[in-house]
Amino acid sequence: MKSITTTEQFNEIISGDSKTLIKFEADWCPDCKRMDMFIDPIVEEYSMYTWYDVDRDVLPEIADKYDVMGIPSLLIFQNGEKKDHLHSANAKSPSQVTAFLDNVNE
Repeated sequence: MKSITTTEQFNEIISGDSKTLIKFEADWCPDCKRMDMFIDPIVEEYSMYTWYDVDRDVLPEIADKYDVMGIPSLLIFQNGEKKDHLHSANAKSPSQVTAFLDNVNE
């Protein structure tokens, strides 16, 4: 998963035609570290997305703009628009993440 470190980079990445999935996280977040332990097979399985991560403490204005109130959160973008959002309370296990992605792709 590639990291986004600037607002300009973020805006360029989300503006494309392809579906982009961005994981908002932070270094100090235990739930984010837990997600890191199970996310790689999910990234491979859901390769229809281009996956990125954003440290919400590095780009707080982006997190605020897209209503990221808790971390980790997964947001799906296409053509510059937020299409879906898995909030942190529902992103604690592999089954919650895959259920979210399955529902989005129906």
